[in-house]
Amino acid sequence: MNALVVLRDSVEGAGDLLQEAVGVLVFPDIVKLGFGVGGQYGEGALFIDGKPTYYYATAGASFGLQLGGVTKSEVILFMTDEALQQFRGSRGWEVGVDGTVALFKAGAGTRVDSRTVQSPVVGFIFSSEGLMADLSLEGAKITRLAR
Repeated sequence: MNALVVLRDSVEGAGDLLQEAVGVLVFPDIVKLGFGVGGQYGEGALFIDGKPTYYYATAGASFGLQLGGVTKSEVILFMTDEALQQFRGSRGWEVGVDGTVALFKAGAGTRVDSRTVQSPVVGFIFSSEGLMADLSLEGAKITRLAR
């Protein structure tokens, strides 16, 4: 999946972290548009043992001064069985409400490993150019698709 390739290329140590994760939720193309009121939507897959197991949609709305659009990708790593089971058992999982996600942002020398990652859920937001700064997962609801 191209989103995982971009993540590995953008963040030193991401490949090792991906291997350690018990579940990897990948949204390769999330479209975010805004004209006063904004919204975003994207579909993705939950990978367990390297195989797509379930399919999900992420959607959200935002308010405030905004104009334009962006396409982004999100990767959410579940580092513990407990965090993955909590996610899978929810009818609609919302970051900040149903679970806390440690969000890694762009910066010089961005590196991750099991020593720096203490959270059971870790998130990355990026474009084809690499990891993006000043974006949030807050407010987006993730729901399982019937596929």
